[in-house]
Amino acid sequence: MTRTLVTGAAGFTGRYLTSLLAGRGHEVHGLVHHAPDAPIVDSSAMHVADLADHRAIADVVAKVRPDHVVHLAAITFVGHDDIEEMYRANVVGTRHLLEALSRLDATPTSVLLASSANIYGNARGGVLDETMRPAPANDYGVSKVAAEYVAQLYASKLPLTIVRPFNYTGRHQSETFLIPKIVAHARRRAPVIELGNLDVARDFSDVRSVVEAYARLLETPQAAGETFNICSGRAVSLREIIDMVSAISGHQFDVRTNPALVRANEVRILLGSANKLESVIGDLRRIPLEETLQWMLDA
Repeated sequence: MTRTLVTGAAGFTGRYLTSLLAGRGHEVHGLVHHAPDAPIVDSSAMHVADLADHRAIADVVAKVRPDHVVHLAAITFVGHDDIEEMYRANVVGTRHLLEALSRLDATPTSVLLASSANIYGNARGGVLDETMRPAPANDYGVSKVAAEYVAQLYASKLPLTIVRPFNYTGRHQSETFLIPKIVAHARRRAPVIELGNLDVARDFSDVRSVVEAYARLLETPQAAGETFNICSGRAVSLREIIDMVSAISGHQFDVRTNPALVRANEVRILLGSANKLESVIGDLRRIPLEETLQWMLDA
């Protein structure tokens, strides 16, 4: 049975990915910072360790001896207020994991690292592809660029694939993120919602499409050494999302701009090209945002 290690297995993306991989016959091993309250999937084995602890990570990697690795663990909230913790988790943690993997007697078949489209920053060039130079506009983006450079140190030792997901959402995502917050307000029929900049536009995908892309990249040898955008190719404004949620839920709410929620160095628009991805893994079904919102509202 293929043995796959997924870091951040208890997180939003990790739970969908571990379930998908287990359904495909993988022996899933999840690396988590804290033990989850309940099993993530029945066939998974959980290992508790802090990525900042290089000895603990080395022990887990040596014990699991994975065939595949998906590195999801990171602080992903752009507005996270502990900057030191963000860099420690996203950069130092990545290096500890790659160092441990590089010391295995048997090199994994594939190692997929989740970066972020935030590395493109405030780039203005229409549709963004993987050739765009990084220009991060916040610490989260900087930490992800740094993690990509750390990965380059191991490019000759490990079959690394880097993915740059644009925004994505789905059931059980934290309400600190934009769409889950809007959906939650609609579900409880709240009369007012406070948001930040209403003029931002993002390329949103459904989490189920994202993990499908990850799983297929793991199974594609020619993906090694490459970097791929994970995106829908469609940018949707915050105002459009509010209108969609209101129409689907039948609930109208008063939208107020809260200056405290307007981030400095806000990235105004992120729109990606998935041409390179699909040239390698084939066509990927993109779930329409309206369908994703209905799924979340029905939860």
